[in-house]
Amino acid sequence: MSLDPQIEILLKQLAAEDGPAPESRTVAENRAAGRAFAALAAAPEPVADVRNTTTTTTAAAADGHDIPVRIYRPVTELDAGPLPVTLFFHGGGWVFGDLDTQDHIARTVAARSGTIVVSVDYRLAPEHRFPAATDDAYAALTWVADNAAGFGGDGERIAVFGESAGGNLAAALAQESLRRGGPRITLQVLAYPAVDRFDDSSSMYENTTGPILSRSYLEWFWGAYLSTPDQGADPRVSPARSDELAGLPPAVIATAENDPLRDQGDRYARKLADAGVPVQHLPVKGAIHGFLSFTGSVQLSRDILNQLSDAVATAFN
Repeated sequence: MSLDPQIEILLKQLAAEDGPAPESRTVAENRAAGRAFAALAAAPEPVADVRNTTTTTTAAAADGHDIPVRIYRPVTELDAGPLPVTLFFHGGGWVFGDLDTQDHIARTVAARSGTIVVSVDYRLAPEHRFPAATDDAYAALTWVADNAAGFGGDGERIAVFGESAGGNLAAALAQESLRRGGPRITLQVLAYPAVDRFDDSSSMYENTTGPILSRSYLEWFWGAYLSTPDQGADPRVSPARSDELAGLPPAVIATAENDPLRDQGDRYARKLADAGVPVQHLPVKGAIHGFLSFTGSVQLSRDILNQLSDAVATAFN
């Protein structure tokens, strides 16, 4: 399988700076590497307003703690009225990532979709293992539904958007909200999501050494996130293993050709469709895991991020 030429050039540049294998690094070292990826993004997309705040949750929702969020308001007409809200979950293997590392994704989604984006700084492993991140995701959803009017949003029109581990959280959140009778979600956008802990498909072998995400690195993330092996069967960890998919919100799923997670994303798209869920599947040729972080030098990354953002706009129009 070939690589997009611009991605291939970028990988060669990154290889020249490479250090030890990421699965042999400490948590702190991998977090620093994750923050460095932010430099590969394009210049920040202008939006009308950006502000940081925290949710106010209840003990029942998320152990009684507050969750930092960043709210991006797009440029709109003065009389636009309440805007739809996109709840965004960054990637980073549940171990790293924050409100800054994928700031460019949140800005692009807000600017192109015309929705208010709420980026969620969920708790990270290994300090906070499963189900801390999924609990925070649900708490953020209920907070947005209850408080959207306070920042110009419409709490009855909500999309969820996640990439990589964030795609896992977005997929799990769509299922959890349906199970619990929680806020209605209009659309779920999943970019190269991890949706099956026990995946042993062809793409796991074809792309076992990466690039970017190798199979051994993926195991490192799972080891940091989960406390016991059997947690992998929980649908909040492996949404693709759930058989209760009917009634879920429409999905847009982007998978990368050269990604160990490719086949599980493909299978989840088919499984959702078989359950009657409207699905748009975007198999991205030449792409690798994490390619939405490369918008600074890779046209394919910009094009797909724009396409996913436009899908959010379409869902509300």
